Amino acid sequence: MRRIQLVELEDLPWFPAAIRDAGTDFLRFMLTLGNNYAPAAPLLARAVRDSGATRIVDLCSGGGGPWRRMLPALAAEGVRCDVLLTDRFPNPASGAELGAGGAGRLAYHPLPVDALAVPAELGGLRTLFSAFHHFPPPAAAALLRDAARQGTPIAIFEATQRSPASVVGILLSPLFVLLFTPLIRPFRWSRLLLTYLVPAVPLMVLWDGLVSCARSYTVAELEALVASVPEAGALRWEAGEARGGSPIPVTYLIGLPRAE
Repeated sequence: MRRIQLVELEDLPWFPAAIRDAGTDFLRFMLTLGNNYAPAAPLLARAVRDSGATRIVDLCSGGGGPWRRMLPALAAEGVRCDVLLTDRFPNPASGAELGAGGAGRLAYHPLPVDALAVPAELGGLRTLFSAFHHFPPPAAAALLRDAARQGTPIAIFEATQRSPASVVGILLSPLFVLLFTPLIRPFRWSRLLLTYLVPAVPLMVLWDGLVSCARSYTVAELEALVASVPEAGALRWEAGEARGGSPIPVTYLIGLPRAE
């Protein structure tokens, strides 16, 4: 299956924020419930230790991604650091919910942040969870270039693949939206209306999920992206798949500063 660069609804600037936030909140809920990124925790802990970072700057955070599970998992690996969530379309209410839920050491940057040009003052190890596939190859290369030029460590993780198993999981997602929406926090009346009265959220989750699968990068494609960026030599890179209990492995790309 070749990579196809389709459009996810949540990427569109004009897309209603109420639907976008409901969709990204659902993604956070499912990542927390399924603990999809458990295999990434040892890799991220090693990246924090090896880079000497004292803060993680999470890009394209949406509703908060896997951080309710990831922070305790990092602590179990002996790593404790602050996490700053950022996004082009910030969802600070969800960040506040994560903090209130006991994740701790976590804040949501209130201003929009472009992942292709991260402000220098937002220093720290950059992470992307379920987000790198949003960028077509030229933009993906620019994202890597920006980190390399600033000598900033970066860790990219994806829980979707261009595989039948990943597609089957996405096809079931509208059912999960209908089942779990009453449990998702922060509570919003708009989420109930946009799920049960007008099924905008289930349809968005289905479409964006299928597009995510179609746009996901393979390990070989990630390595080719790194090779296409001359500035990438400033970092040392590792790409691969981390397997856990899920039938779908976590694809990763990690770039760390070279030893002096």
